[in-house]
Amino acid sequence: MVSPPATNTALADCGTWVGPYGILKSLVGVWSLNRSVDNGASMTGTATIAHQRDGQFQYCERGLLRLADGQTVESHRRYIFEELPDGFRVLFADSPPRLFHRIILDKTGPNLAGSGSHVCIEDRYDSRYQFRCDGTFVVEHVVRGPRKHYTISTRYLRRFRKIRAA
Repeated sequence: MVSPPATNTALADCGTWVGPYGILKSLVGVWSLNRSVDNGASMTGTATIAHQRDGQFQYCERGLLRLADGQTVESHRRYIFEELPDGFRVLFADSPPRLFHRIILDKTGPNLAGSGSHVCIEDRYDSRYQFRCDGTFVVEHVVRGPRKHYTISTRYLRRFRKIRAA
């Protein structure tokens, strides 16, 4: 088990988030997601975050992806989140899991925010997470590569909090 840092209270929240250590516990539950891609695609759906075991959480999303040409397809994605003293790590839910990025959180105004990067062959994913005082959070991925040039922005709004861990 990862121990909380002594300075956790220095990054006190705005009544919504507990700070960098423990942020994943605050996210357990079901969220509506609304995703936009600056190439004209969009997605609406649901994300569920469930506590799996000590310091690990499973992220599962399902939704309807509308491509820029109007075609719609069902979409789903899974990640494993791991708690860290200063934020969290996001892993692809492969076997074995692979690192996507590490997010170190800081207080930015009244919000908690952090960023991380991932290089996949020739493509670079620069990601930013922002946990807002209104109880929502936003994840943005700026993707750049020889054949990729777009930004994905996803806003999460809590539907309900799970009472029991999965």
